[in-house]
Order: sequence, then C-alpha cells, then structure tokens
Amino acid sequence: MKIAVLSGKGGTGKTTVTSNFAVNIKNSISIDSDVEEPNLHIFMDMKNSAFESVYTLYPSIDKDLCSLCGRCGDFCNYHAVIPAKNQVIVFKESCHDCGGCKLVCPNGAITYKKREIGQIFSGRSKYNTQLSYGLLNIGEMSGVKIIDQLKQSNDSDQNIIFIDSPPGTSCATVAAVEDADYAVIVSEPTPFGVSDMKMVVEMLRQMKIPFGLVINKAGLGDEEIYHYCRDENIEILGEIPFDKRIAELYADGKIFSISLPEYKNLFNDIYKNITKGRGTL
Repeated sequence: MKIAVLSGKGGTGKTTVTSNFAVNIKNSISIDSDVEEPNLHIFMDMKNSAFESVYTLYPSIDKDLCSLCGRCGDFCNYHAVIPAKNQVIVFKESCHDCGGCKLVCPNGAITYKKREIGQIFSGRSKYNTQLSYGLLNIGEMSGVKIIDQLKQSNDSDQNIIFIDSPPGTSCATVAAVEDADYAVIVSEPTPFGVSDMKMVVEMLRQMKIPFGLVINKAGLGDEEIYHYCRDENIEILGEIPFDKRIAELYADGKIFSISLPEYKNLFNDIYKNITKGRGTL
C-alpha cells in the first residue's frame, strides 16, 4: 500500500507526519520525494547511505545531416531546440526528454546525450527502517524523473510505503502521488492553510485518489477548516495539537512521538482510520 503525504504549501507538517508514520507503523518504507528540499533523512538520522546518479537525455545535432528545416523547433513546446539561420541551438536544461524532435527530424540528424540532474540516496535510519530520498541538482528545472526513479527503486507489494511529497500541486507533486493508494493531506487550521488545501483537494479528486486530513497545530487557528471538511465530506483522520514541546523537538530534528509517550498511539490510530475507511473522493 502506497500512502502519499502532501500539503497545499511547505512548512505545514508533511515531514513531521511522514517521519512519525515511519517509526510507528511496522514493515514500512519511507520515501522523501520533495527533491528540491529533502529533509526526512535528517529526522530519521539516516546512516551509511548509498547513492546513484539520475540522468536525463538531451538532443545533439549532427550539422552535416541537418538541413535547418525547422521541424524540431516547431515540435518542441519547451523551446529547448531553436533553429537559427546557420545552426540549431539546443538548451539542454529546458529539454523534457520526450524524444519528439528526433521523431520529426526527416534527416536523422538528432541523437541524444545524457547528463546528470540529481541523485538518489538509500539506506537505513537510526530506527532501523528503510529510507530513500532524491536530491535535484541546483539549477535544474524538473525533478519528475528523479521522483519516478525513486519510486521505482522502492516499489514493493510487501511493505507499506509512505511518500513525503512536494508541497502544492506542481508536476512534481502529481508525479509523487499519481500511483498512491491513499493520500494524507496535512494542513494547519488557519485561513491560509485552508486556502492552499483546497487546491490539493481538487487535484486529488481529479486524480481519483481517496484521501483524508490530518490537522497540524490544532487549536492554533479558527474553525474554518472544520466547516470546510464538513461541507466537503472530508474525513479528519487525526489532529496534532499545538504544543510548544512538539515545536521544540522539531527544531532539534527529533521525532515527537518517540520523545513524548502520550503521542505514541496517535499515528497508529491515524493509520487505523486510513485502513478502516480508505477516505473520501
């Protein structure tokens, strides 16, 4: 079972929820697919990680074969290939590796070269759980290929897989959640939290992924999030109270359900709610 943890914006508690799931739910694997800013491995205290590079392809033009017909440039919606007066200019960072320019070239002038866009790190945590995360190289435009490879390398029917997803509703978020069996939205009970959460709800409904909500810092804001969930028939799976001790543990990079015994059963109860009802659409 794959469970994606996501939110409408960064800093709402995705990694807090994922890390607490990882240490409390037996036989689980955790993946940090927020490749622009991964931090799950810090909370999980990852040890002796191995890494592999992730590559993408970009077009290379054979000037002797190219007739400057312009079809490659007409095809590319991302302007990664631009035919000029005397040559075809390639912007390799803009290429999405679709292979279309090679298909439309009538002269066979296009081949592909590969370049590294990031890495995947895998290992075990301090808590003896399996963990992987991706890291996008600085300046790269898309981490989707890293996310796809990250999930492929951790695919398992024997384990519960928790995916710490990128925030928002970007292409990277869609890539992270698209094959999830269930999604957990994490939101704060504030007007901004509810506003950003609505975009995620709409995305998940269009993707037909069942979901539920975990409210982080419950008691901090107002009642709008409860009214919204009631009106939209969204199940509240659980609530993490606004507790200064949790904030202090987070600042120290520690997992609060381990340090505070009164929260030990919170994430087992949330997981039971997930498996019991499988949420709403």
